[in-house]
Amino acid sequence: MTVLKNDRLIRALFREKVDRTPIWIMRQAGRYLPEYKAIRQRAGTFMDLVQNPELATEVTLQPVDRFNLDAAILFSDILTIPHAMGLGLEFMAGEGPVFAKPIRSARDVAQLPTLDPARELNYVLDTVSLIQKELSGRVPLIGFAGSPWTLACYMVEGSGSKEFSMIRAMRYQDPALLEQLLAKLIQATIEYLNAQIAAGVNAVMIFDTWGGLLTPEDYLKFSLNPMQQIISKLNLNHNIPVTLFTKNGGQHLEAMADSGAHGLGIDWMTSLSDAKQRVGHKVALQGNLDPAALYGSAESVEQATRAILNVYGSDPGHIFNLGHGIYPNIDPEQVAILVETVHNFRIN
Repeated sequence: MTVLKNDRLIRALFREKVDRTPIWIMRQAGRYLPEYKAIRQRAGTFMDLVQNPELATEVTLQPVDRFNLDAAILFSDILTIPHAMGLGLEFMAGEGPVFAKPIRSARDVAQLPTLDPARELNYVLDTVSLIQKELSGRVPLIGFAGSPWTLACYMVEGSGSKEFSMIRAMRYQDPALLEQLLAKLIQATIEYLNAQIAAGVNAVMIFDTWGGLLTPEDYLKFSLNPMQQIISKLNLNHNIPVTLFTKNGGQHLEAMADSGAHGLGIDWMTSLSDAKQRVGHKVALQGNLDPAALYGSAESVEQATRAILNVYGSDPGHIFNLGHGIYPNIDPEQVAILVETVHNFRIN
């Protein structure tokens, strides 16, 4: 594995001392950058871009080149697994992801194929290899996957939703079927993330976008437990740290900290000082600026950023990030102010 010239992110995730707080931004590669929009228009569909290793590599590197961030994150999508399972994924303008063949029955679940990432997801692995060649150890590369619960939400609903009522109905009408679906997604995600690790990523993250929809008991059973199973089967013998992020998951931090993850993503609806007090001695914490703060003035962005840095203080284990993905109409100059503020902040 390539020796990293900047390993702040890795050291922070292992709660080691760093000279300054590392920063990267969820969805940093993409829709708010003019250079991304130019490539996106040239590529055709969104999935055409994701499946083109050369273009996906270029998009991955754009924010690192522009902002001197402390990590690159693989340009891909959490729905690559269900796409590879043949559900007919398309990204519709103004609607987001739509599946032509959603999961609605026991037969649908039984027909889901066993994935071989080297075959069905080879374009992702080729992208990882190409990114690492281009980075040459400049910063770590983060690989990722969606949580089984979050993938199941889209696969059963057939598209995005505010309530995901169809999978929540399945939970009560046929919980055994839901568990069968999750079991298939657990195994597929283990294989997928291990393939990314073998291809060369330096860290992995599991995005649990919709775990916050569940009751506390169901979160532990249907969301956190599958993620724990994945972590326990990852090939982490090359000092590969794992970060979990559950949006609206602040009430579950103690349980998440016992999952085997090295870091937890914190959204802006959870107090960072509260999170640190509750679990900061066990895991690193990533976050948690409100993405909407980037709509403010330069002065307000600086103030909000410094406030979070001061709240965490000089203890090890903080990675600065937004509390969720960057919004598509954010001015890149605001991001530059954010990154510069973090870079200039010194840990006492």
